[in-house]
Amino acid sequence: MKRALILAGGLGKRMHSPRPKVIHEILGKPVVKWVIDAARRAGINDVGVVVGHGGKTVKNVLDEDVKVYFQPEQLGTADAVKSAMEFLDGRIVILYGDVPLVRPSTIKKLLENGADMTVLTANTEKPDGYGRIVRKNGEIFKIVEDADATAEELKIHEINSGMYAFNADALKLALKRITPNNQKGEYYLTDAVDILLKEGRTVDTVKIENELEILGANTQKELSLLFRIAREEILVSLMNSGITIEDPASTFVGPDVHIERGAVLKPFTFIYGNSFIASEAVIGPATTLVNTIVGERSSICRSECDEAKVGKNCSVGPFSRLRPGTVLEDNVKIGNYVEVKNSHLFENVKAQHLTYLGDATVGAGTNVGAGTITCNYDGVKKNKTTIGKHVFIGSNSALVAPVKISDNAMIGAGSVITEDVPAYALALGRARQINKEGWVLKKMEANDEK
Repeated sequence: MKRALILAGGLGKRMHSPRPKVIHEILGKPVVKWVIDAARRAGINDVGVVVGHGGKTVKNVLDEDVKVYFQPEQLGTADAVKSAMEFLDGRIVILYGDVPLVRPSTIKKLLENGADMTVLTANTEKPDGYGRIVRKNGEIFKIVEDADATAEELKIHEINSGMYAFNADALKLALKRITPNNQKGEYYLTDAVDILLKEGRTVDTVKIENELEILGANTQKELSLLFRIAREEILVSLMNSGITIEDPASTFVGPDVHIERGAVLKPFTFIYGNSFIASEAVIGPATTLVNTIVGERSSICRSECDEAKVGKNCSVGPFSRLRPGTVLEDNVKIGNYVEVKNSHLFENVKAQHLTYLGDATVGAGTNVGAGTITCNYDGVKKNKTTIGKHVFIGSNSALVAPVKISDNAMIGAGSVITEDVPAYALALGRARQINKEGWVLKKMEANDEK
């Protein structure tokens, strides 16, 4: 059995933020979820998270299948692990909720090492602040925290990452014997090395080559550094796989986004969540997509899309907004200043200018004129507008839901439609125009007499 326990209960004082540091986002994704997903990609299905400061807030961003344990007081790493005693079984990897760049391959190496305790280490030119790996005859002898190290130990450049793998029985044994015998008065998980070696248990190390994997976010500046590193790695990977990114300096793509070869990302583009961009799609410039699917050869320009689905050969924008529940089938055109929410637009629909479509179904081949709105909210509830195939809706029309406009109907410009319109009918819902000839001249003469 393989399990991952992620420690995420730190106060994060140096962040100077009202939010727990592990829910700060990197590329649209909370830091702690980067760690959880790395564990899952390493083949671990059973994940637990220890929370403390802001625990309820942290819990709210976690998936339901993640087990959550509360640490009442922050008394050190061993104390945090003790908070999840019931979770300790099989082979356990200990990770940190504010160290998001750890790779799944590194977690696998920890798990596959057969020692009772395996310590993830790294060599660094600047070991200040990290615990040092003290070796004897080439083998790990102990870990000494920076605050407790001697002058000679401070010269050591091999550091403890704080991440480990344990056999559960060895971990439980160590936890029973760890005491707060240090300057901070905390329960250090690092003391497990000495305890287990004295018990004749095996302790080993796995050393990583890229020390960036163990960088944590203790300050806003450190968080921004992690942001830049993660962003660059993702963009380089995308470009190496055949995606055109015109200006990497102004392009942001989240870790869970999938983009097919041949897509083009223009400057000032942000793509987050579980978005999918198909081949030859063009995104941007100045566009934000969140949890949005974009089909082949579609373009989205200077627009925002959230939880929307865009089919093939569609065009969206500029200055449009697709809100959750929007589905555009193939060859749909959404023009400037158009907002669509919770609506399904079928093939070849056109809504080119200044339009709001909310809670609507629009049939294939329908043309929605400029300034048209669906009046979907009556002050109490949202209501549905159903528009059939090949309907022509004149400019500046208001469709007051609930209402149905059948196939091939035509709505006269400037109409307010409050009743269903049958197929092939012309609907007019506006005041009759009256021309009063000479009225302006009479008004001017009256003013002159004054």
